[in-house]
Amino acid sequence: MSRHRYQAEEIHCSFCGRSSSEVTSMIAGLDVFICDICIQNSVEILRKNTDYYAKQQQQAQPEISNFRLLKPSELKRALDLHVIGQEEAKQMLSVAVYNHYKRIQSVDLMGSLDDVEIEKSNVLLLGPTGTGKTLLAQTLARILDVPFVIADATTLTEAGYVGDDVESVLAHLLQNANFDAERAERGIIYLDEVDKIGRKSDSASITRDVSGEGVQQGLLKLLEGTVAGVPPRGGRKHPEQPLVNINTKNILFICGGAFDGLEKVIARRLRNSTIGFAAEQTQIVEEDMALLQDVQPDDLLRYGFIPEFIGRLPIVTALHPLSDEAMLDILSNPKNALVKQYQKLFMMEGVELEIRHDALLAVVEKAKIRKTGARALRSIMEEAMLPVMYRIPDLKNIRKCVITRGVVEHGSDPEFVYALDEPIRKVAS
Repeated sequence: MSRHRYQAEEIHCSFCGRSSSEVTSMIAGLDVFICDICIQNSVEILRKNTDYYAKQQQQAQPEISNFRLLKPSELKRALDLHVIGQEEAKQMLSVAVYNHYKRIQSVDLMGSLDDVEIEKSNVLLLGPTGTGKTLLAQTLARILDVPFVIADATTLTEAGYVGDDVESVLAHLLQNANFDAERAERGIIYLDEVDKIGRKSDSASITRDVSGEGVQQGLLKLLEGTVAGVPPRGGRKHPEQPLVNINTKNILFICGGAFDGLEKVIARRLRNSTIGFAAEQTQIVEEDMALLQDVQPDDLLRYGFIPEFIGRLPIVTALHPLSDEAMLDILSNPKNALVKQYQKLFMMEGVELEIRHDALLAVVEKAKIRKTGARALRSIMEEAMLPVMYRIPDLKNIRKCVITRGVVEHGSDPEFVYALDEPIRKVAS
């Protein structure tokens, strides 16, 4: 249409249909028109939508300033509810975690710590399998309500090789933080099986060490603090992929491993340093896992770790092998104790479950034979309880189920108490 035609004919708003005589002004486009009333209404709608989505996003993101940091004693008491024994390790972890997040809070409040630079309190946990290394890290993250991820160090490879890049652990942490980068930067990463990335000998190898020293080198910057571009969906980086920048300066790294053979390294050092009369009086047994309590940086160096990697794990603590009493406590006392879990499952069927003390002792004895610590407790309990749980829903008038030592050791039938006060008797298979 020509300008003259617009002037000759009365035009109407393409949105509301009002004529030019009904409004103050009309904006013309390519064969379309919009009046000032529709423009004003559109601005109001856009403003309301913008405020709504901004409010939703603000509610979805946790306020870092409202984060309540527990004191070391409070952290220790919370750990006691879930982890049996390992008193020294729990105290050391509580202090390390408290100092780590206290440093973060101080920077958030004051902007910086110009007078003193406080380094990260990354932790190295030593101890046999099944002593609670992973459980300690998981429980801390749950208590603090921060993102948490477990990464297997044996799956990591040096950049450029087939396998998971060391920065892939940050991608998993970002996913667990619902892709909130700020929340991920306050998280905890537990690197399991970290002892497997040590060099196999003191001398440097001529060939490339894809899963050993090279991985240690790749982890250095992450442990110390760096800004890493992370693929939000995981996988390898490629040039056209969007990346999310994650600053690892405030991410707490807890590394754990069984460190088989490290006790022999410590024993040799102690034996060489003990001479004369003291040597005759001191008996150093290489297989004694208690020697891990005396670990020194030089021992880790001989075990196959580079000095830079050792230096970025300033807090080192060892976990004791579990005693029989500790394993009995693990079965019965924590919040997630196996006995409590089975009792709850039986209660849902309207049946009271009693597991006698001698039956629990039999579970512990079997677990000691398997030499996998507390990990064996669950599988042994499942083996004993599965046939009973299979039959319980089909039995009538059962008031109580009694698990005896024979059920654990030989798969014998449990004893049942019936609702009609009949005497305890065994149920035929």
